[in-house]
Amino acid sequence: MLRMYVAQQCFGLSDEGIEDALYDSQAIRRFVGIDLGRESAPDATTLLGFRHLLEKHQLTESIFNAINGHLAEKGLFLREGTIVDATLIAAPPSTKNEAGKRDPEMHQSKKGNQWYFGMKAHIGVDAHTGLVHTVIGTAGNVSDISQAQALLHGEEQAAFGDAGYQGVEKRPESAGATVVWHVAEKRSKVKALAGTALGDLVAQVEHAKASIRSKVEHPFHVVKNLFKHRKTRYKGLVKNTAQFLTLFGLANLVLARRWLLAADGKVAS
Repeated sequence: MLRMYVAQQCFGLSDEGIEDALYDSQAIRRFVGIDLGRESAPDATTLLGFRHLLEKHQLTESIFNAINGHLAEKGLFLREGTIVDATLIAAPPSTKNEAGKRDPEMHQSKKGNQWYFGMKAHIGVDAHTGLVHTVIGTAGNVSDISQAQALLHGEEQAAFGDAGYQGVEKRPESAGATVVWHVAEKRSKVKALAGTALGDLVAQVEHAKASIRSKVEHPFHVVKNLFKHRKTRYKGLVKNTAQFLTLFGLANLVLARRWLLAADGKVAS
């Protein structure tokens, strides 16, 4: 069942979808360990019960921690710096359901000039490898900066964030913290200094920050594009946050594969 659950997350399938995939894909059957000639495949209802068991006992957090523990043993978490960021995950806005309402735990959030309905996945990643060490799920209207301190593991010497984290070091939850924040300047300020000697220096500093900060986009790419997780699958923050832990844990394995294969003397394809 655990292998079936992992395959479901990696291929972005519903409970019914992964059940059908067992009959349609020999590769998935081989991964799950099912021989349809000798045994019957678990159905969608069984997988639903298994998923509820994971959520009830917070076992997806255990999966996330177990993966990161394995990667830490390989020396892939240096813990000297953290990059923080958040991404919006859309939720179904339709009210065509039994309650006649949208999910009450999801909220509107404005990005640029466009409004989005859903939740946010906030992550803290290792500044050297880009592997995720902390995951927090919130409603879409929760500000990124309010979760910044919670995304740190406490052993960092430096932390990095985009312009949305301006002023993070002045917040009450940051009082007494020894970490040094390197937050991007607002674009308007950089643009105003363009063409001056100071502006050239600021541009160089911002480029250096951005080159480090770019690593935080890699886990989002894996989850949203490779695992095809662009919309919430369940109702409520608890269930979806539990899924985030599994998704970002598996994303860490995808991102770390070249280091893991190199350690075993193999070449990543």
